[in-house]
Amino acid sequence: MWTRREYLQRTLAAGAALALPARWTLAAAAREPITRPIPSSGERLPVVGLGSSATFSQVARGEDAAALREVLRALIDGGGAVFDTAPAYGASEEVAGNLAAELAIVDRIFWATKVNVAGRGGGAADPAAARAQIEASFARLRTPVIDLIQVHNLGDVPTQLAILKELKAAGRIRYLGVTTTRPEQYEHLIRVMRAEPLDFIGIDYAVDNRAVEATILPLAQERGIGVLVYLPFGRTRLWERVRGRELPSWAAELDAGSWAQFFLKFVLAHPAVTAVTPATSQARHMADNLGAAFGRLPDEALRRRMIEHVEALPG
Repeated sequence: MWTRREYLQRTLAAGAALALPARWTLAAAAREPITRPIPSSGERLPVVGLGSSATFSQVARGEDAAALREVLRALIDGGGAVFDTAPAYGASEEVAGNLAAELAIVDRIFWATKVNVAGRGGGAADPAAARAQIEASFARLRTPVIDLIQVHNLGDVPTQLAILKELKAAGRIRYLGVTTTRPEQYEHLIRVMRAEPLDFIGIDYAVDNRAVEATILPLAQERGIGVLVYLPFGRTRLWERVRGRELPSWAAELDAGSWAQFFLKFVLAHPAVTAVTPATSQARHMADNLGAAFGRLPDEALRRRMIEHVEALPG
């Protein structure tokens, strides 16, 4: 098993990998990252990607976004592909599109963005405004085809999903879906999953936040819907619980060399999960996160042990 330090050293040493053929990285040359198929197509995606909310979004709003260039470089160098963003994340879309163009990696990223111009309280969306928001995403991401657009937080699904269906039929987007990280919207999400031909959902899921295991994840498997997981660290909640604590020695049984990999491997062990997209603005954290895509994932017995270990921690 690689330790966190060894993994970071190996991954960050691959700085010249962008000059090599796509997906040829030091990490991938040694071991291929775990991939999962998108249920509706069979296309395989690396299971660890990058989100652009939280600190990524904060840095994108600043004058110097150079650190984010290295985050995107680390994503690709480490064998990742999925980049999750949204117009609601401030400058994240535009900055990521610009940096990807500078790095010549636009076509090596699986672009996943969102649309939501619904009114307050989930009121009706203006179709013209929704279309304008989507066109702005195309311009910011510098690509004629966006891999995935989802209706953000289930905002007026009938109106906005209908637009996404048109775009998919026209070949302008490859996949469509809906998202929510709000437990009060789970029942709505379930109804949409049962009624609509979705390629993906995006939901919150973590070792200490497992409500979606009851119905949503099994339903995704039943309906053949891919799952992107957000907030695998509970924003900062899990980091607060493990602050100053050593990783348990038995984490070696799942090839986890850091707490980040411990948390991510728990999420990835669920067979319904297609990919997880933790947000970060630091390349070293991106490289560490990608370590969860290598080696073993926990079986049910280990998952239970992970839950019990986290639940026993203060906080």
